[in-house]
Amino acid sequence: MKIELLLFASLKEKVGKSQVVVETNEHCTVQSLLDALFIQHPATNPFAKSIVVSVNREFADRGQVIQANDEVAIFPPVSGG
Repeated sequence: MKIELLLFASLKEKVGKSQVVVETNEHCTVQSLLDALFIQHPATNPFAKSIVVSVNREFADRGQVIQANDEVAIFPPVSGG
């Protein structure tokens, strides 16, 4: 199954584009999707523990199962004031 990931802020800068397609198995979770991203785009590895993921515009935990047509967005940690 191919899942399109939307990348934002410094993740987008590290990868060089705002969208990437990751190929996973049929029963993938947010974590397995992230693992595939880290393998395909090693520059994202420094964000591994702090990434925030939304699935269909709702925050998702790493165990959530991803469906074929889900919208998955990935955000690096945000700081500022």
